[in-house]
Amino acid sequence: MTVTIKNNEAIEKMRVAGRLASQVLDFIQPKIKAGVTTEEIDKICHDYMVNVQQTIPAPLNYAPPGHSPFPKSICTSVNHVICHGIPGAKKLKNGDSINIDITVIKDGYHGDTSRMFHVGEPSIQSRRLASLTYECMWAGIAQIRPGAHLGDIGSAIQKLAESAGFSVVREFCGHGIGTTFHEDPQVLHYGAAGTGMRLEPGMIFTVEPMINAGKRDIRQLADGWTIVTKDHQLSAQWEHTVLVSETGFEVLTVSDETPEPPNGLTFAV
Repeated sequence: MTVTIKNNEAIEKMRVAGRLASQVLDFIQPKIKAGVTTEEIDKICHDYMVNVQQTIPAPLNYAPPGHSPFPKSICTSVNHVICHGIPGAKKLKNGDSINIDITVIKDGYHGDTSRMFHVGEPSIQSRRLASLTYECMWAGIAQIRPGAHLGDIGSAIQKLAESAGFSVVREFCGHGIGTTFHEDPQVLHYGAAGTGMRLEPGMIFTVEPMINAGKRDIRQLADGWTIVTKDHQLSAQWEHTVLVSETGFEVLTVSDETPEPPNGLTFAV
């Protein structure tokens, strides 16, 4: 495993890319309502990224080994879709939950973040799952500091999710990020504290737990991208891109409308 330690110039460019990715979510938030299609959301985001921000939507035509090119500029994962949902013609309806995952490229560097949104009035379970998943992401981020282990992040997330009666998806994880969309290290959202790679200042990676209301088992749809819960129960995900700083961590995907951290945490320590 080769992990790229970013220098000050790269870190500053990652701050810019991260902020821009988060600003796309700020921009699209008021447009998420019943009757809109995820394809329309994709087009609005695409036009904003390309024409206003002058960024490149990283998912568009992204094709890792074994995959056909991803056909859209964002991922929209609705209700029981865990991740990599392809925007399409289906309209959002009252009570839906949706994760919107944005990755932009600016000056060669990637910014990657996602948020959960509710359409109209969500069910109690949907609201609780989204809230708990947000707390899980932050429980993982709170472990990040020089000398800590990658396993500390996953352990904190797993303990919180399972104590609430939810399950952690294990087939997908956070990842290093920089001039490449997906780099080392892999950041698991489960595991044992004190295990795995030691964290060093200058590492940048995502923390993006996928938490299911039911069992953790997954199924891939025929499109080769969309991942859903096998038991058709709800799933939720939040994602930030995080820098290991000299003193702790700095969340890079922050903008004006980014939800505040829970439990007295801050975006940088």
